[in-house]
Amino acid sequence: MSDWSRGWPAPAKLNLMLRITGRRADGYHELQTVFQFLDLCDELDFRVRKDGKVRRLDPLPGVAPEADLTVRAARLLRNYAGVAPGVDIALRKRLPMGGGLGGGSSNAATVLHALNHLWGCGLDDAELAVLGLRLGADVPIFVHGHAAWAEGVGERLRPIALPEPWYLVIAPDCHVATGEVFSAPELTRNSRPIIIRAFIAGDRRNDCLPVVRERYPAVSQVIEWLEERAEARLTGTGGCVFAEFASASAAEQVRQQVPADWQAWVARGCNRSPLRGRLEHD
Repeated sequence: MSDWSRGWPAPAKLNLMLRITGRRADGYHELQTVFQFLDLCDELDFRVRKDGKVRRLDPLPGVAPEADLTVRAARLLRNYAGVAPGVDIALRKRLPMGGGLGGGSSNAATVLHALNHLWGCGLDDAELAVLGLRLGADVPIFVHGHAAWAEGVGERLRPIALPEPWYLVIAPDCHVATGEVFSAPELTRNSRPIIIRAFIAGDRRNDCLPVVRERYPAVSQVIEWLEERAEARLTGTGGCVFAEFASASAAEQVRQQVPADWQAWVARGCNRSPLRGRLEHD
């Protein structure tokens, strides 16, 4: 029981569009969005413990265990499933925090799936997704692991088949606070809902874009730079900006021009999460 189970992927996602269609009485926003995964991933390792303790071995500075999504996900699953083991969790972080790539939510979903397997909880995807929603609105998409059209607060998912292009993803040197963006008085909250056919035809609007550009000049600077080379888009509330390319080499050619103070990756769009492959392998 002391051996590590290593290399569990926690992939990034892109929001290929984001429309805010209303606001609920509880403060959450009704939205429409399209999720697609990237082959760019954080990785997690797990070591089952016999003493019931849940530990993150490399805690984020200034983040208490009670606020750490990996720890919260493990404790939530353990309590729900009524199992006794604990776990040590190690995380190799590649995805930027505050970038709109879903890193924290993806980490939580990978914890739920990995420990459901390692602890022998026997829960199905639907049960894990319900648990995940307690941790965050984006967690269910990572649990389900398929590109999807999403509505509600992002939890009502319909699988969608999309092209799988190459993307250049650029992270400016800033952390965008999702809560600030969604609470901004100038945020559009009454977009007309659309249907999937309209998205496929090219409606890729992101209602958060004007708010983020106004409040985060570093993001606006990246968009202006990338717009000179490709169609620049914002994922979620940002701050990562991305553009689509037909080949890895075309994306890489632009990546090599990215200023040194910005992080940048070339990644493949994936309709099937890399985590699904790991689950089938195990």
